[in-house]
Amino acid sequence: MALLSEKDRTFLEEKYARELEGEVKIVVFTQKETPLAVPGLECTYCKETRELAEELAATSPKISLEVHDFHAEPEVAQKYRVDRIPALALLGPDGWDPGVRFFGIPAGYEFATVVTDLVFLSRMRTDLSPSTVEALKNLESPAHIMVFVTPTCPYCPRAASLAHQMAMASDLVTAEAIEATEFPHLANRYNVYGVPKVVINDRVEFEGALPEEAFLDFVIHAARSSGPDLHGHS
Repeated sequence: MALLSEKDRTFLEEKYARELEGEVKIVVFTQKETPLAVPGLECTYCKETRELAEELAATSPKISLEVHDFHAEPEVAQKYRVDRIPALALLGPDGWDPGVRFFGIPAGYEFATVVTDLVFLSRMRTDLSPSTVEALKNLESPAHIMVFVTPTCPYCPRAASLAHQMAMASDLVTAEAIEATEFPHLANRYNVYGVPKVVINDRVEFEGALPEEAFLDFVIHAARSSGPDLHGHS
């Protein structure tokens, strides 16, 4: 049974016919389906994530798809810096990989994040303001952004999209959206009690979908060695 409705599929086909410029790629990491549950290797939504990516890729000839077995192809997972599944790595034209990742199934509101990511990647430009782009180009240290989200959070796509666009705008920024309920160990580690929650370089954190300028300030502070830690201490 298809995950996308006929209405949604038609909408995406028309949207991508208008908006996609260069070719993009979705690289999916999943695992071999088995009737046996192996403790420690469960992946509740791997099958659905692969199927959703397949249906999304089928909406445009400019979207290609690669599917890899996380456990059988560790070297590929390492190449794409994927350490948990299900996972999507989103690439732009000519294999451009700005470090945009989605961990978990991009369902509910979060599906929109992946849909718009592909448009930005195809154009190799974002909707970030010129001042934000300039500030990101002037970063001197890396910034790794984790955005914890859930499918029922209407504010999460804004936070995840900003993080992903910042990764597209700077070689020193990588950004991943993480479906919090699928990775409870990470949610517990980073004290995720509400979403969206953003953690940068394991040093600074904030909750809520902040405006672009405020989000940027946190990224800049986190990229500085003297920035505050997770608890706001210097």
